[in-house]
Amino acid sequence: MRLQFAALSQNESFARVAVASFISQLDVTMEEMEEIKTVVSEGVTNAIIHGYEENPEGIVYIEVSIQDDLIELVIEDNGKGIDDLDQAMQPLYTTKPELERSGMGFTIMENFVDSIEVATSVGKGTRIRMTKRLSFAKAMQN
Repeated sequence: MRLQFAALSQNESFARVAVASFISQLDVTMEEMEEIKTVVSEGVTNAIIHGYEENPEGIVYIEVSIQDDLIELVIEDNGKGIDDLDQAMQPLYTTKPELERSGMGFTIMENFVDSIEVATSVGKGTRIRMTKRLSFAKAMQN
């Protein structure tokens, strides 16, 4: 599944629902569904607030694929990129304290998926690739 939408904060809920609808074809638990919806929210919010600085002309891209027992989720923007990725990945670090941002976005994403890869280039944007193996698939492997 591929989506693209304007970098508007109200589209964060659209992204959550669209991804949840797509993965609902699988036998996911409620906990897994909430975790996936949460990482979508965090990634999309980062793109809108940090990548595009809430410029509605920016476009957020999401791609979701299901391969056997694995969900792959990619959230991408062509925004300003991240100056210091190591620092940005630290818990409680935020570049927008005036917006009461918690600085926990990457930490939350890391805790709810099996793997996360962040590629960023200043002035060109950021791409977050996450994978999550589902519990029904884990049970089938045992």
